[in-house]
Amino acid sequence: MLGTQWIVKTLKEKGVTTVFGYPGGQIMPLYDALYDGGIEHVLCRHEQGAAMAAIGYARSTGKTGVCIATSGPGATNIITGLADALIDSVPIVAITGQVPTNLIGTDAFQEVDVLGLSLACTKHSYLINDAKQLPNTLEEAFNLANSGRPGPILIDVPKNIQLANLDYQQYLAPSLIKNSPDKTQLYTIPPETIKLAKQMIAQARKPMLYIGGGVGLSGAISELKDFMTLTQIPTVSTLKGLGVADINNPYYLGLIGMHGAKAANLAVQECDLLIALGVRFDDRVTGNLNEFARHAKVIHVDIDQAEINKLRQTHLGLQGDIKQVLPLLNQTVSIEAWHKKVDELKAQHPTRYDHPGEAIYAPALLKTISERKSANTIITTDVGQHQMWTAQHMRFNHPQNFITSSGLGTMGFGLPAAIGAQMARPNDCVICVSGDGSFMMNVQELTTIKRKKLPIKIVLIDNQRLGMVRQWQELFFNERYSETNLSDNPDFLMLAKAFEIPGEIITKKSEINSALDNMFNSSGAYLLHVRIDELENVWPLVPPGAANENMLDKSCKE
Repeated sequence: MLGTQWIVKTLKEKGVTTVFGYPGGQIMPLYDALYDGGIEHVLCRHEQGAAMAAIGYARSTGKTGVCIATSGPGATNIITGLADALIDSVPIVAITGQVPTNLIGTDAFQEVDVLGLSLACTKHSYLINDAKQLPNTLEEAFNLANSGRPGPILIDVPKNIQLANLDYQQYLAPSLIKNSPDKTQLYTIPPETIKLAKQMIAQARKPMLYIGGGVGLSGAISELKDFMTLTQIPTVSTLKGLGVADINNPYYLGLIGMHGAKAANLAVQECDLLIALGVRFDDRVTGNLNEFARHAKVIHVDIDQAEINKLRQTHLGLQGDIKQVLPLLNQTVSIEAWHKKVDELKAQHPTRYDHPGEAIYAPALLKTISERKSANTIITTDVGQHQMWTAQHMRFNHPQNFITSSGLGTMGFGLPAAIGAQMARPNDCVICVSGDGSFMMNVQELTTIKRKKLPIKIVLIDNQRLGMVRQWQELFFNERYSETNLSDNPDFLMLAKAFEIPGEIITKKSEINSALDNMFNSSGAYLLHVRIDELENVWPLVPPGAANENMLDKSCKE
């Protein structure tokens, strides 16, 4: 068969039913094979949109997302999506076309060194220069995308290899054929190490659980909830860890870090043992790293050895699958005084939703949406103030129900990610919370929503500003507002109407409930355009370089 037919055959064998992409000259043979290949192709209107839709598909299901692009600009356009997937550990396989092998290195039309470009933003990349490599490369790519710490894989396939007619089965190594990578055989933690960890937990008087995205990737949600129930150790989450912890546990404190809850940040700063599960000690979490949890011993559990001791020196590092490790650490603790202190912190720093005047207060709006959405609703966001408000004020019962660009902070992420999530879970409600700046980054994907008749709800929070940058300019750049004024935005309702998407605009608190009724009752896509005060800020805020206890809040501007 042709190389392209083998690619389609392999995709189907890997359980891939939907791919996202955009055709072009050097990938045209693969599109010919997809024409009647039995796999649904979603035509996104920009390759970056295709890559981010594949991320949304993967993150909402735990499956591998697949995106396809042609050579040259098609391939370069997916690079940002691959970088996003790498930092957030998302299993993606990207297949790009390349000029024929005899033209590589000649500066042929639409030739770019995609392998070289992608090395910094993929878990692994391949350039296939012999058709016989195709079967094993495809198997390796899917295995690598999902083994250990997941991540994106790129396969660059020259056009002549796509058209090569071979008996590919004879070149396939049987040892590579796996339905799912086996993590259990990769990691063995010595019993004495587990014993020491349990001793540290038992002896701690102010322990904290610090939860990252690795817990959800491990599928250790039930194990974590059991651990929280048994130990009642106070718990905080990173942005990508939201949805993992039991939100009904009385000692769950919520988001930590630059825009984390005050009680969460202060508790971590006071703890004497920090149990870090699937985290990176990211700067947006730790603030001044030297001051982060300065009194604490650290137990760090992660499947990626490179993360242990990378930034924060641990007292005990455990490399392994959190789903397997966490039950081994179950340990009763006696921390009544610490519970009392945590209760006091929560009481001293409550989340407030009272807001003067008739203008819409975004945190209160998002809290209302959170209360009204169904349990299986998927929320995607773009990046900026609305993203932080969503993380602070919405509640999630599973990490697959909250999809945001955490590590890379990619504006334009929310809309294509919502498309991928809706394609993956057609029976669940998908809401994209966006900002007027981010929305314009990949606005062309409204056409994809129209074509596929996707019932995605868009909550567009519009302050006519590049909000987060404007906030930093206000606080740290002497109110010199350089290039953050977006008051010349288009008429968003008219724009949506051009794509046959209905909607409405609201500007007052009194309009919220009726507007949400209309949005949730809409059978198709819907745009809720929400106008808010241009000067509204995200609080609290840990200034760059400061310790997490030195949070700014609204009072600093009053």
